[in-house]
Amino acid sequence: MVATSSPCRDDDFRALDLRLSKSNNMRGNRRKTAYKKTPVHPPRSNKMPVDQDWPSVWPVARVFHPASVPLPLHQGWVEPGITPPGKFANAELMKIPNFLHLTPPAIQRQCEALKKFCTEWPKELDTDEKIDHHFPIQITTSDYLHSSPTIRDARARIVTLQVKLSTLNLNSHAKDKLLRLVKERYDPVTDILTLVAERCPLRKQNIDYAMYLLNVLVSESWKTEPWENEKSEADMEKYVWEGSQSQRTLQQLLERMPNKAPDLPEVIKQYSVNVTRFHNEGLLGLNQK
Repeated sequence: MVATSSPCRDDDFRALDLRLSKSNNMRGNRRKTAYKKTPVHPPRSNKMPVDQDWPSVWPVARVFHPASVPLPLHQGWVEPGITPPGKFANAELMKIPNFLHLTPPAIQRQCEALKKFCTEWPKELDTDEKIDHHFPIQITTSDYLHSSPTIRDARARIVTLQVKLSTLNLNSHAKDKLLRLVKERYDPVTDILTLVAERCPLRKQNIDYAMYLLNVLVSESWKTEPWENEKSEADMEKYVWEGSQSQRTLQQLLERMPNKAPDLPEVIKQYSVNVTRFHNEGLLGLNQK
């Protein structure tokens, strides 16, 4: 297909001559083949108005095209004191991803188109405390952008799931068992349990795997094995006042007392706290508190 030499305006499309005549047929004129250069039109960027609709010019992600971008861009490393290469015939601008399709007007237009498919934010969730109460699980993912032949990054599959332990509504037995299962993944200062999933190749798979881990941990924590009922007070990991030998002995002494002081319940409570601290923290911890 050879472009005709008929004059055309800048606003018109160039016509194509699909007929093969003797003058432009290379087989019929082997000895004298006339090569005629196609006229090169000026870059499109020279005719672009300043108030044009840019999302219509660059609607989607694509490789950089210098004739369509009315900006004096420069890219490339050069010696100090030399201007970097311009945008024409610049491989550095072509091999990196650009965000010319994500200008503020384009983003606003896309948001307006998607707004009819979205629901309004609930007015009742006006504080962070209410949001944490109704949505206790927080899932964090990361996206990476860099200059390379591919935009994929293996680290983008990593998923971090965080939840406060107090929102799981565990009793003392289940909480103690859960802490033994998660080990260092629990932060006692912030009361946050953190699970990191990166075994699966896709992010969605790791999200499902992290939720599965949380369900299994909670389910196993609520289970009571038969051998756990055989544990005595000496086998306990920490001292608990309720049901201990000290509480039973004190209860027997109180039953023998004929006259009880009015402040006796407060004294018993303080005594139970001190005995618990003594067994769990030692004498040094008791003196500090």
